[in-house]
Amino acid sequence: MGSMRSPSSFSDSPSTMSAKIVIAGGFGVGKTTLVGAISEIPPVNTEAIMTQAGAPHDDLSSTPDKTTTTVAMDFGRLTIEEDLILYVFGTPGQARFWFMWEDLVRGALGGIVLADTRRLADSFQAIDYFEKYCDMPFMIALNRFEGLPMHAVEDVRDALALGPEVPIVTCDARSRKESAGLLAQLVRHSMAYQKAPALVP
Repeated sequence: MGSMRSPSSFSDSPSTMSAKIVIAGGFGVGKTTLVGAISEIPPVNTEAIMTQAGAPHDDLSSTPDKTTTTVAMDFGRLTIEEDLILYVFGTPGQARFWFMWEDLVRGALGGIVLADTRRLADSFQAIDYFEKYCDMPFMIALNRFEGLPMHAVEDVRDALALGPEVPIVTCDARSRKESAGLLAQLVRHSMAYQKAPALVP
């Protein structure tokens, strides 16, 4: 991580605070599903029908039934407590849409890299972005796909070459309760990160 801490994303309102959270990860890992599961408003999706033109770029081997893809962002809102509202932005997963990331992460309190343990390599781009370019706290969420075995968290940590300071948890992106708990955990992690002393170069 860099030597500077990002400013808090909380607003200056004396009664209600808001924070921006970013959900990133590879193609087809469940970002749109997670945003839809937690949002208390109808989520905003910028999904497009997948066509043959994208076939050379999109690996559908693990998601053969996928027919749409996010081309800009997903957006939802979740009230954690009466005085804390989270605005949740899901990033597009394919490399050709990564130019959107800079705008999506600007001002965010923290990020979640949603991962599919069958395709951990698809997480590297998001992890590198958060580590090298954002200086933003983040955590890894391993999406539990039905019928598939899960790997041990520490095995995943080794595979992703992550230190102990990065939380790794499992979740079901379809579950509102689990996804909301994931966001609450990220807020706690982010606040601890903000309070940590800056590193001396």
